[in-house]
Amino acid sequence: MSLTAFITHKDCWLHDMGAHHPECPDRLSAINDRLIAAGLDLFLSFHDAPQASVEQLARAHPREYVEQLLSDVPEHGIRHLDPDTAVGPGTMKAAVRSAGAGILGVDLVMGGEVENAFCAIRPPGHHAERSHAMGFCFFNNVAVAAHHALAHHGLERVSIVDFDVHHGNGTEDIFRDDPRVQMVSIFQHPFYPYSGADNPPAHMCNVPVPAGTRGDAFRQIVTDMWLPALRAHEPQLILISAGFDAHYEDDMGSLGLVESDYIWVTEQLRVVAEESADKRIVSLLEGGYSLSSLARSVVAHIKALADI
Repeated sequence: MSLTAFITHKDCWLHDMGAHHPECPDRLSAINDRLIAAGLDLFLSFHDAPQASVEQLARAHPREYVEQLLSDVPEHGIRHLDPDTAVGPGTMKAAVRSAGAGILGVDLVMGGEVENAFCAIRPPGHHAERSHAMGFCFFNNVAVAAHHALAHHGLERVSIVDFDVHHGNGTEDIFRDDPRVQMVSIFQHPFYPYSGADNPPAHMCNVPVPAGTRGDAFRQIVTDMWLPALRAHEPQLILISAGFDAHYEDDMGSLGLVESDYIWVTEQLRVVAEESADKRIVSLLEGGYSLSSLARSVVAHIKALADI
């Protein structure tokens, strides 16, 4: 049995928000190229992401919102939902595969076929609120996966770990009133989307950090705040909103993480998952826009997941 699944789909390349947009198809190409160059493809099981159904998406979003997004797709060109977020002819094909990847990842780990999974997907999801697309995101992929774990597999406790440079405002919005789903996160603050620092609910450990925060401070936060919170929750499944734009080379933000930090935090999460979740982790790609650092960081993260 391969320890780690790698889940993606060619439709995730179809989403295109125009020339020079940082959330571009080249992100996935860079990851694939680096994966092969590192020889990791020999150690993973590869899976095509299915399409998430309306019913699966509607666990995290109002059905009317889901159906509106799926139906209002331009035949040509792009239609902006906000200055950063646009729908093109292939956007919804990519979006339902991205959400479906997390669902398949949950099914694979819950079925014991793999211990963990990485979803190489776009568009990302953690900014998508219950009824609002924003920040490059349409459906909240990690929230759809968490709801699938609760509804389909009967889990009672899930933890979402978010180390993207931006706060996962959508994930907080969706699970604000659902203590079954814990969220632990760091994010640069003050910074887009300018939320998360004020009065988070008790089951969310949001840790805002200033620009310039580097790996030593990040590791201290994980050790002192995340890990005790996670162990107290005793998650039966850990989901990761894996954004790599906190890397020091990524000019989308101003934090200073490096590959060794992503390896270290992944190793810590594997220990927690072994304690309470039968090793089950599903990691879903969020941000990361410097192609070189994104690809290197993802490969480092997958190596740590696969214990290579």
